[in-house]
Amino acid sequence: MRFEAYDMALRIARELVPILAEIRKRDADLRDQAYRAAKSMALNVAEGGRREGKDRGYHFRISAGSAQELRMALELAEAFALVERGRLAPVLGLIDRELAMLWRLRAPK
Repeated sequence: MRFEAYDMALRIARELVPILAEIRKRDADLRDQAYRAAKSMALNVAEGGRREGKDRGYHFRISAGSAQELRMALELAEAFALVERGRLAPVLGLIDRELAMLWRLRAPK
Protein backbone atom coordinates (compact mmCIF):
# COMPACT_ATOMS: atom_id res chain seq x y z
CA MET A 1 0.00 0.00 0.00
CA ARG A 2 1.33 3.43 -0.95
CA PHE A 3 0.07 6.81 0.01
CA GLU A 4 0.42 10.42 -1.12
CA ALA A 5 3.39 11.33 1.11
CA TYR A 6 5.25 8.25 -0.16
CA ASP A 7 4.51 9.14 -3.77
CA MET A 8 5.57 12.76 -3.20
CA ALA A 9 8.87 11.69 -1.61
CA LEU A 10 9.61 9.53 -4.64
CA ARG A 11 8.66 12.35 -7.02
CA ILE A 12 11.00 14.73 -5.17
CA ALA A 13 13.82 12.17 -5.41
CA ARG A 14 13.33 11.85 -9.16
CA GLU A 15 13.27 15.63 -9.62
CA LEU A 16 16.51 15.92 -7.64
CA VAL A 17 18.63 13.70 -9.89
CA PRO A 18 19.71 16.40 -12.38
CA ILE A 19 19.82 19.10 -9.70
CA LEU A 20 22.14 17.09 -7.47
CA ALA A 21 24.37 16.31 -10.45
CA GLU A 22 24.63 20.04 -11.11
CA ILE A 23 25.43 20.85 -7.47
CA ARG A 24 28.05 18.09 -7.31
CA LYS A 25 30.13 19.83 -9.99
CA ARG A 26 30.73 22.82 -7.71
CA ASP A 27 30.18 21.55 -4.16
CA ALA A 28 30.33 17.79 -3.62
CA ASP A 29 29.84 18.14 0.15
CA LEU A 30 26.59 20.07 -0.22
CA ARG A 31 25.38 17.57 -2.81
CA ASP A 32 26.10 14.70 -0.43
CA GLN A 33 24.27 16.42 2.43
CA ALA A 34 21.23 17.07 0.21
CA TYR A 35 21.32 13.49 -1.06
CA ARG A 36 21.40 12.07 2.49
CA ALA A 37 18.55 14.36 3.56
CA ALA A 38 16.45 13.28 0.56
CA LYS A 39 17.08 9.60 1.35
CA SER A 40 16.21 10.08 5.02
CA MET A 41 13.02 11.93 4.12
CA ALA A 42 11.85 9.21 1.75
CA LEU A 43 12.88 6.22 3.85
CA ASN A 44 11.24 7.60 7.00
CA VAL A 45 8.02 8.31 5.10
CA ALA A 46 8.00 4.70 3.94
CA GLU A 47 8.73 3.34 7.40
CA GLY A 48 6.22 5.61 9.11
CA GLY A 49 3.55 4.49 6.68
CA ARG A 50 3.80 0.96 8.10
CA ARG A 51 4.03 1.88 11.79
CA GLU A 52 1.33 2.51 14.37
CA GLY A 53 0.91 4.73 17.42
CA LYS A 54 3.59 7.12 18.62
CA ASP A 55 6.25 5.28 16.62
CA ARG A 56 4.42 6.27 13.42
CA GLY A 57 4.52 9.96 14.26
CA TYR A 58 8.20 9.73 15.18
CA HIS A 59 9.13 8.64 11.65
CA PHE A 60 7.04 11.38 10.08
CA ARG A 61 8.71 13.98 12.34
CA ILE A 62 12.16 12.66 11.33
CA SER A 63 11.08 12.77 7.70
CA ALA A 64 9.91 16.38 8.10
CA GLY A 65 13.25 17.36 9.63
CA SER A 66 15.07 15.78 6.70
CA ALA A 67 12.76 17.50 4.22
CA GLN A 68 13.54 20.85 5.83
CA GLU A 69 17.26 20.04 5.76
CA LEU A 70 16.96 19.20 2.06
CA ARG A 71 15.10 22.45 1.43
CA MET A 72 17.89 24.44 3.12
CA ALA A 73 20.62 22.61 1.19
CA LEU A 74 18.88 23.52 -2.07
CA GLU A 75 18.37 27.12 -0.99
CA LEU A 76 22.07 27.31 -0.08
CA ALA A 77 22.97 25.94 -3.52
CA GLU A 78 20.95 28.74 -5.05
CA ALA A 79 22.36 31.37 -2.65
CA PHE A 80 25.92 30.26 -3.44
CA ALA A 81 25.11 30.38 -7.19
CA LEU A 82 25.72 26.64 -7.61
CA VAL A 83 22.48 26.42 -9.59
CA GLU A 84 20.66 28.99 -11.67
CA ARG A 85 18.37 31.29 -9.64
CA GLY A 86 14.76 30.18 -9.95
CA ARG A 87 15.63 26.68 -11.20
CA LEU A 88 14.71 25.14 -7.86
CA ALA A 89 11.24 26.67 -7.48
CA PRO A 90 9.38 23.55 -8.72
CA VAL A 91 11.18 21.10 -6.43
CA LEU A 92 10.99 23.50 -3.48
CA GLY A 93 7.23 23.63 -4.03
CA LEU A 94 7.08 19.83 -3.92
CA ILE A 95 9.09 19.80 -0.70
CA ASP A 96 6.68 22.31 0.81
CA ARG A 97 3.76 20.06 -0.13
CA GLU A 98 5.54 17.10 1.46
CA LEU A 99 6.17 19.11 4.62
CA ALA A 100 2.46 20.00 4.82
CA MET A 101 1.51 16.33 4.52
CA LEU A 102 4.07 15.32 7.14
CA TRP A 103 2.77 17.98 9.53
CA ARG A 104 -0.67 16.36 9.38
CA LEU A 105 0.75 12.82 9.69
CA ARG A 106 3.06 13.50 12.64
CA ALA A 107 0.45 13.04 15.38
CA PRO A 108 -0.42 9.48 16.43
CA LYS A 109 -3.79 8.20 15.25
